[in-house]
This record gives sequence, structure tokens and C-alpha cells, in this order.
Amino acid sequence: MSFIPRSILRTIGKFQQTLDPDAETKVIEEFRASRRQTISSIRFLLILIVVPLLINQLSRNFVITPLVEKFWNPQESDVFINSSQEEKALAELKRFEQGLYFEARIGKIPALSSEVLQKKLKEKAIAISEENKIESINAVTNIFADILTAITLIILILTGKQQLSILRSFAGDITYSLSDSAKAFLIILSTDIFVGFHSPYGWEIILGSTLKHYGLPENKSLISLFIATVPVIMDTIFKYWIFRYLNRSSPSAVATYRNMNE
Repeated sequence: MSFIPRSILRTIGKFQQTLDPDAETKVIEEFRASRRQTISSIRFLLILIVVPLLINQLSRNFVITPLVEKFWNPQESDVFINSSQEEKALAELKRFEQGLYFEARIGKIPALSSEVLQKKLKEKAIAISEENKIESINAVTNIFADILTAITLIILILTGKQQLSILRSFAGDITYSLSDSAKAFLIILSTDIFVGFHSPYGWEIILGSTLKHYGLPENKSLISLFIATVPVIMDTIFKYWIFRYLNRSSPSAVATYRNMNE
């Protein structure tokens, strides 16, 4: 980082390279180094993605799920792991009962006696309990599988610090080699997705899916607090990054961003 914009330094560096008598040899060497950097970065990136996912699926299907199903008590009357799951199950059973009454009223099905109604409700309740039991087992499995995946990812990062440094350099080169309009487009796209006007709806879906994934009860207050604080913090970080770093390295991209944003 310097007081002179990075784009001007790159232009001066390219002009000096053209005057160098050994420019052709250096270009070939730089190309070979760039190719090695690209291959190494892509290989390490694939390892960071494929290996944790593979560990997640193998541990989930062959280790964690069989153990959870083995130690899960099938005779336990309480099949729900949180209050939200129980409320949804009761609401589903109530809708099913109301649907039977409605179909009987319009003549779609014959009138139900008390015994037949109780039998159908019992069958539906058993089916709902089985579905919630599977959902509960999956939630517990997700917790242990994701912990194992996170540990695997941390080990890969700690053991591959050199490859990680090459990957970061490769990502930085790609980012700064983009045109000013492309940089401005990516910044606007990122800010609109995460901190834009419509971002709260996306955050609600993400948080709700995450809570369901781990079998946690839906907490509207927690979700509202998260949406009210985290996007604001992210917006501040975006603005600070634009002012502190991008404004020095690529001022023309910042000007393009401001013009596009207006």
C-alpha cells in the first residue's frame, strides 16, 4: 500500500519492462510462475471444498447416523427436540382434522364416525411423529457432522499455510486485474445482497434454515436482533474497505462505483 495509486505503479512497471532487453525472457518466466500459481491455487481450493464435503458425507452416512439411530430411544414419548417442532406438528395434525371435517361436509368422503375419526387421527399422529423423529435424528447428525467438517477444514488450513498464501495472492491478483466497471459491479452486487434494502428477507431465510438444520427453536427476537446489527456492521466494514484500501489502490474504480450507485 502506498500513496501512489496501484494502477499508476502498474503502468510505470509495464513501461519499464518494455525497455528491458531481457523482457522476453522475463515474460516467459513470469508466465510459467503464473501458471504454477494458478494450478496450485485451483488444486488447493478444490481440496478445501471437496475434502470437507467428502468427510461430511462419509461420516454422516456411515458413522454418525448409525450411532444416533442406535442410541435414540424409539419408545420415548417425547419425539420433539424443541418447542417449534412440536407446535408445527400439532398445527399439522389440527389442519388434517379440519380437512377431514371439511371433506365430509362437502360430501367428498362419507360422514365419519367418532371411532373412524379417532383411527385416522391416530394414524396421522403416528406418521407425524415418525417424520419428526427423522428430523430430530438429522438435526443431531448435522451438529456432529458439521463439527467434524469444521475440524477438517481447520486442519487443512493449518497444514497448508504456504498454499493458502499462494491462493490469497492469486485471488488478489484476479481482483485487482478486473476492470473498474467490473469491480464496481461486484461491490454493488455484494452490498445489495448482504446489506441492501431487500437483504433482511434473505437473512431471515438463511437464519431460519440454519436453526432448522441444527434442530434449534425459531427465535424471532434473535433473528430480528441479528438483522438489526450484523448488516449494519457489514455495511460499515464495506465502506471502510472502500475508503481505506480501494480508494488508494484503484481510485478510478471507486469513482465508477459512486457513479453507478447514484
